[in-house]
Parts: sequence; C-alpha cells; structure tokens
Amino acid sequence: MISANDDLSRRERQILDILYRKRRASAMEVLEALTNPPGYSAVRTLLRILESKGHVRHTKQGARFIYMPVLPHENAAVRAIRQVVNTFFGGSAEKAVMTLLSDEDLPLSEEELERLTQLIDEAKASDKEQS
Repeated sequence: MISANDDLSRRERQILDILYRKRRASAMEVLEALTNPPGYSAVRTLLRILESKGHVRHTKQGARFIYMPVLPHENAAVRAIRQVVNTFFGGSAEKAVMTLLSDEDLPLSEEELERLTQLIDEAKASDKEQS
C-alpha cells in the first residue's frame, strides 16, 4: 500500500519518473535512462525499495524482472498535484492556479484558456447544483 506521505528520495523519484515514461522497464533499462547513474546493484536495490513502499511491482520475463508503476499515471499525477498544492500553496488550489496563470515561462494558448474557462464554468454550475 502506498503511504500518504510519499517520502521518496531524489533517486527514487527519478526512477519512478522513468517507469511512468516507459510504462515498464528492466533494471538495466532504468540504469541506462538515469542521469549520472549509480551502479547496477544500486538501481536494483532502489527498485526493491520502491516495491516495498508500494510504488512499483514487477513481473518476471525469463531471467529478468520487469518493473512497472502500481498507480496509473493519471492517479499518480493527481496525487503529485495535491502534494504540491499542500506543500507550496498551503492547500489553496486558487493560489496554485494563479501561480501557473501568471508564469510567463508557461504561456497558455487560446484553446487552453478557453478550456480552463469552460472547466471553471462547469465547477460553478456543479457547486450551484449541490447547494
């Protein structure tokens, strides 16, 4: 079971990111994808740690273990966003969205702004229905 406090080291997060990108990978494939990689045995150890923490599972393919994330990518993304909002914005989704909207390095297209406006309108309508 994945803990509520995902206390992952920097390297564990890097490995999990690789597994989400690749969807599944052997220890050697993870090693090859890492920047400044540790040794092969360290990668295998980190994969076992991630498995014991409930983030990763494996299947056996011949003599190799193939590792994959436990949570679907979408679920992991939602958890990560919640953690960022709680950690950096005091739990305020409004502050997080305002930061994203005001960041000049992350410009939004007209289509994205339209979609965000539509989502806000839908959220308002949903709130009125629940009241």
